[in-house]
Amino acid sequence: MSHAPHQAKDPGNLQELLERIHSHSESRAQVSVHDILLAVGERSFGPVVLVAGLIIVAPLIGDIPGVPTLMALLVLLTLGQRLFQRHTIWLPGKLARRSLSRDKLLRGLRWARRPAAFVDRWTRPRLPWLVSGVGQYLMAIVCMAVALATPLMELIPFSATGGGLALAAFGLSIVAKDGLLALIALAVTGGTGWFILANLPW
Repeated sequence: MSHAPHQAKDPGNLQELLERIHSHSESRAQVSVHDILLAVGERSFGPVVLVAGLIIVAPLIGDIPGVPTLMALLVLLTLGQRLFQRHTIWLPGKLARRSLSRDKLLRGLRWARRPAAFVDRWTRPRLPWLVSGVGQYLMAIVCMAVALATPLMELIPFSATGGGLALAAFGLSIVAKDGLLALIALAVTGGTGWFILANLPW
């Protein structure tokens, strides 16, 4: 069983989150799920969902078979605990010890820096009722639905990318307190769902 020690302050934007993970990972040969949780903080429910989505989308990382499903499991456990009002994130030891190659993770982080700078210029607090209180719990339920569908997405080309983008957008909307971004994430989720249904072999 595993949980991360307290971190005083959540990352304020996407670039800060990426830098935090980079700094925490560069001295390791393998980077475990627990290491990533240490980097973002034990109370950081939004950042954990954001990181999971980014890993699914990132080239070289999200393409590894099983990685999207692993990240989906992380999202399910994280948001399930959020729904039950747990204040810190707990992970079973087997999941916490699962790891990625440091070099692949760092390449993925470098790839994400330029879009992160662009995204941070456009996100800001707005429509806060969508990402706090009852709205946040509704977002959590939608994210869990995306996570539950992720194993199926691994069988349908390109659909996992849509699911990862939706999770990343939901996570960032919580970090930035940006309800408009949450609405965009809902649209991406709907589009991904339509794409999956249109490509099922029936």
